[in-house]
Amino acid sequence: MNILIADDHAIVREGVKQIIKTLPEVNLIDEASDGNIAYTKILSKNYDLVVLDISMPGITGLDLLQRMKNKDIKTNVLILSFYPQEQYAIRAFKLGASGYLSKDSASEELSLAIRKIAAGGKYVSSALAEKILFQDIELDGKLPHEQLSEREFQVMIMLAKGKSLVEIGHEIFISDKTVSTYRMRILEKMGLKNNTDLTIYALKNKLIE
Repeated sequence: MNILIADDHAIVREGVKQIIKTLPEVNLIDEASDGNIAYTKILSKNYDLVVLDISMPGITGLDLLQRMKNKDIKTNVLILSFYPQEQYAIRAFKLGASGYLSKDSASEELSLAIRKIAAGGKYVSSALAEKILFQDIELDGKLPHEQLSEREFQVMIMLAKGKSLVEIGHEIFISDKTVSTYRMRILEKMGLKNNTDLTIYALKNKLIE
């Protein structure tokens, strides 16, 4: 099994590597320190699994998942993030991820997740599985960002991080006018007034660091 570890923290990559090395079925462990490097490697090599962080320099983990989905790349992806599962996991699964783990999970759980995904399965915690099961039933009480489409959510996060319309358009290959349209739609759906409100909201709900 060939695995790519994509995380901007060297200490995290090293920790994950040590856990993965204990799995006898692993042949190759590669590393990437940002989203752009990870994407380039995924395009050029055949990995059986990518262990992917959400928050990285360059393109984010969700952006990377979207690009893989657009190019119909079937490589399995396990998201390993500090962000709580309930904030990002469902979106990650919709974009094609095979599993989601918090970085504070035990090493045994990471090994279990990798083995299950390698065998063709999905990995979710019992708490997350329950949320996924009932998400379509619980229509009331949704947080404002949960009403956004995948693209709107992507743009919202970039705006909350302080990126300009031009920067966002360049990263996701749309015009700055289209980004502006998304921005107006996002603010309207979420009942917010400006980018500062978006940043405060995102920080409060642990959507950005």
